[in-house]
Amino acid sequence: MISYMSYLMRVVLPDRPGTLGAVATALGAAGIDIQSVTVVERSSEGAVDDLLFVLPPGGLADRALSAALSVPGVTVESLRPFLADGRAVAGDLDLADSLAEHPEQAPATLARLAPCVFNADWAVLLEHLDADDVRIRESSVGAPVLGGGDLGVPERVRLALPWLPLAQARAVRADEGGFPARWLAVDMALAAAPVGHPRLVILLGRPGGPAFRASEIARLAHLAGIAARLARRD
Repeated sequence: MISYMSYLMRVVLPDRPGTLGAVATALGAAGIDIQSVTVVERSSEGAVDDLLFVLPPGGLADRALSAALSVPGVTVESLRPFLADGRAVAGDLDLADSLAEHPEQAPATLARLAPCVFNADWAVLLEHLDADDVRIRESSVGAPVLGGGDLGVPERVRLALPWLPLAQARAVRADEGGFPARWLAVDMALAAAPVGHPRLVILLGRPGGPAFRASEIARLAHLAGIAARLARRD
């Protein structure tokens, strides 16, 4: 059985027509199959895109890196293995539709499906009850076990999370307290948003990056707001 490895590469492209096409051509010439392209944001740096691709058997990720960097002006922000199979939703609108299917479960659905649309590895829905007292209300596939227990039920976790309660969506540093020390070693990128209340928060993680950009955090805040409004309306 032939095994293919998926990778996620974030590139910053100069504001010049045809640059993305040139990158796609360079990757294709290297035998790399692009599965999807997601526009993350456009800024003064240029266009920021996420490229999801598979390498042929025996292919090396360095081949993709070299191919992308062969296009003048292109910067590779991050490159990491990525499990792309089994994605339940493909975009923000698909996720919003899923939230609306069962409004009373919208915050939990958000936690389960948000990694799909943010190219993240996992998400958890946290409830902050008091200092050092956090409960995991829901988790996605692949979410880390923070407190040791069955994530199928609400789990009480004795963690000091000084950034909770959370007033507004933002990136969270792995060294802000309460997280496993290994998260620093794997360069865990984190983003969080309140889901209708500062004490109910969704947390997303991407080991190895890339860091969550302002546009992604704004999208997360918007989707969290939709989930909260649906749950209240039900």
